[in-house]
Amino acid sequence: MIGLGTMGRNLVLNIADHGIQVCGYDRNPDQQKRLTEEGKDKPVQVATTMQNFVNSLSAPRRIMMLVPAGKIVDAVIDEIAPMLQPGDILIDGGNSHYTDTDIRIERLKNTGIHFTGMGVSGGEDGARLGPSMMPGGNRAGYAEIKPILEKIAAQTADGPCVTFIGNGSAGHYTKMVHNGIEYAIMQLISEVYAILKNVAGLNNDELHELFLKWDSGKLQSFLIEITAKVFLQPDDKDAAKKLVDVILDRAGQKGTGMWTSNSALELHIPTPTINDAVTARDISVYKTERVQIANYRTVTAITAPADKNVLIQQLHDALYFGIVCSYVQGLHLLRKASDTYNYQIDIAEVVRIWKGGCIIRSVILTDIRNVYLNNNEISNLLLDKTFYQQLIANRPALVEVLKAAMENNIGTPCLSSSLSYADMMGTGRLASNLIQAQRDLFGAHTYERIDAAGAFHTDWK
Repeated sequence: MIGLGTMGRNLVLNIADHGIQVCGYDRNPDQQKRLTEEGKDKPVQVATTMQNFVNSLSAPRRIMMLVPAGKIVDAVIDEIAPMLQPGDILIDGGNSHYTDTDIRIERLKNTGIHFTGMGVSGGEDGARLGPSMMPGGNRAGYAEIKPILEKIAAQTADGPCVTFIGNGSAGHYTKMVHNGIEYAIMQLISEVYAILKNVAGLNNDELHELFLKWDSGKLQSFLIEITAKVFLQPDDKDAAKKLVDVILDRAGQKGTGMWTSNSALELHIPTPTINDAVTARDISVYKTERVQIANYRTVTAITAPADKNVLIQQLHDALYFGIVCSYVQGLHLLRKASDTYNYQIDIAEVVRIWKGGCIIRSVILTDIRNVYLNNNEISNLLLDKTFYQQLIANRPALVEVLKAAMENNIGTPCLSSSLSYADMMGTGRLASNLIQAQRDLFGAHTYERIDAAGAFHTDWK
């Protein structure tokens, strides 16, 4: 393991816990010392130089990097590649952009070194106790690391949460889509939270109990589980307060959500829920401007729901609707990318390994996987009639939630775009014929007709 930060060190300890000898290396002596202490009484070695690190490994060497994405990855490759031999496996386990992974695979192709771009999801606890892992590259390289990865991965009734994702940069692309879905679900939860707090009037203890209840039903997921925990955390500066209430409402991001949106736009796959989640984080950054604009508003009383319990159930169903749309859009994009870049991804397998260990693990994925097991070539989940009807049954609840949000000036971009997405995908004839007429009128771009094949242009009067 090269890179002994939180993720790298915890993965080393995870590997060692399964009786596998593992060596760690980091340029930082403090990280070396920490692994030495935490790996005591385990089959763990710590190297002090890159050469000693490489020399400690038997062929074929299985080397994983967990260093920050970008130039640092290339710097490590520059240093270690001359020390390696054909057949050795070099794994990038960070959040690298998939195009960088393609370049690195091509660069190392003639060396005989197997380069694997592997997405790792699960955070600190996942790395230590069992993550979901998404390796791409080539099957020969994966065969050498498969026995180790299957032991350290999260385990579910359907098997270890790791599989060979596909050719080339398929692993990092899949992790990117995973993160885009993660952005969307987190924003959806925050929108529901805003209404629960400001319209339904729930306090933090009540919010904790509600999300705890939701986590035992059809919304059961890691993100709902940790949301319930968030509401209980006291502020370490003032125990009378809850931490969530003193955290600044400015959300950070590392770019993977934006990468997902950019790729979707390039491949012409609609991912509005994911896109709006990225935009919502961007809006949150403008705290000063938001406060100033808020002062221009006339303060109005909250429009209280006629029945709070009815609204809470509607919010539950609306959140389910949005979360499902997030998965639908992300997997539609993954299918298109697989076809475009010849990744040869088995979508059903991707969904399987997302059922444990990863941040977006959810009971909803069971129904999604069943659709792909029945038809793994389906391009969009909404094409499955039963699945679509299960989703759309929640539409009336989402409409009522959006009404409550609009009446109380609460922005709900992801809930709104989820509704529009499902409505447009379920409309046989959209109003886009008018756009084509406009394009032909001002730019002679032509149009198609419903009653004849070919392209047509009209001399508009």
